[in-house]
Amino acid sequence: MSQEQYQTVKDVAELLKVSEVTVRRWIKDGELRAIDIGKGWRIGPGDLDAFLEGHATQPASAVNGAADKPRAGDKKEQKN
Repeated sequence: MSQEQYQTVKDVAELLKVSEVTVRRWIKDGELRAIDIGKGWRIGPGDLDAFLEGHATQPASAVNGAADKPRAGDKKEQKN
């Protein structure tokens, strides 16, 4: 048996500051992997990490170097 610490829908909702209805919708839509155990759904830490990573706006490695790179729509500085 796995030693992972599974979280309830309520735990995940509180952690992410969303409603339990939202977490249940993510599970129903297949966005968040969960296991139906007993009275409710349980979410493994790896499944939550994968969900969050899949919903990130950009990879973490891109964020580290983002300060050096111009963004779309940025105006070039004019030197006088």
